[in-house]
Amino acid sequence: MGDVAKDLTAGTIGGAAQLVVGHPFDTIKVMLQSQPTPLPGQRPKYSGAMDAVKQTLAGEGPRGLYKGMGAPLATVAAFNALLFTARGQMESLFRSEPGASLSPEQQVVCGAGAGVAVSFLACPTELIKCRLQAQNTLSESASSNTGVKYSGPMDVAKHVLRSENGPRGLYKGLVPTLAREVPGNAVVFGVYEALKQYLAGGTDTSQLGKGSLCVAGGLAGASFWLTVYPTDVVKSVIQVDDYRNPKFSGSVDAFKKIFATQGVKGLYRGFGPAMARSVPANAVCFLVYEMVRTNLG
Repeated sequence: MGDVAKDLTAGTIGGAAQLVVGHPFDTIKVMLQSQPTPLPGQRPKYSGAMDAVKQTLAGEGPRGLYKGMGAPLATVAAFNALLFTARGQMESLFRSEPGASLSPEQQVVCGAGAGVAVSFLACPTELIKCRLQAQNTLSESASSNTGVKYSGPMDVAKHVLRSENGPRGLYKGLVPTLAREVPGNAVVFGVYEALKQYLAGGTDTSQLGKGSLCVAGGLAGASFWLTVYPTDVVKSVIQVDDYRNPKFSGSVDAFKKIFATQGVKGLYRGFGPAMARSVPANAVCFLVYEMVRTNLG
């Protein structure tokens, strides 16, 4: 079995494990990010993460926390397979011999390259996911008059292709997606390698136990959001913005308007659930990836 096939297989299984653990947190994150700014004197729809969880469970039950999972589940295999395979191919450019360890700095470059590759898959997937996760929040907003309710991922895709500029409509938010994935993955893989080498006490990390891999993966995942969270907020609001009556003309405009109306706090809406999700979801993802990769030889 070749290296590409191993990365594809391990990345796929690791990504599926990551999604099952992390999706409920992600749903709450997007609901908080996309809730409309309350009018003066009004309370926001959700006062915080726990309030969003309570309202979702009361209104829709546990299934409500897994809204929009169809699109990423269908593509998470492809996403993580592409991410780890692109990183593997980048690693081969730096290796002097097969199996040689790379430095954290080299892994930063590999992660950035992998981030470029996955952005083109992530953008339409994220758009579909965010529309499904945010539709109840948006439909109750006085400022939203779209009236569009989606029955599932394919329904979102059909609607966008039909009435939002065809295939280009699915790539709304590509610029902030790139601005999230490239630096985010550069940091993730750099931090992951640095932590593995620190825990191993040297460059040979092949003997690290499951606990150490979980710690390295979890903290690496947290570093992603610490680096790029405001970019993710901008991406989410652009992707759920009304096509016919847009509030934002682009990424910079969205950033300025969020900052002007809500300050720094607005750029970190949903940060708690994102961090709460990131540590266990990435710990599981990296652990499963490493275990599958090792078992494949």
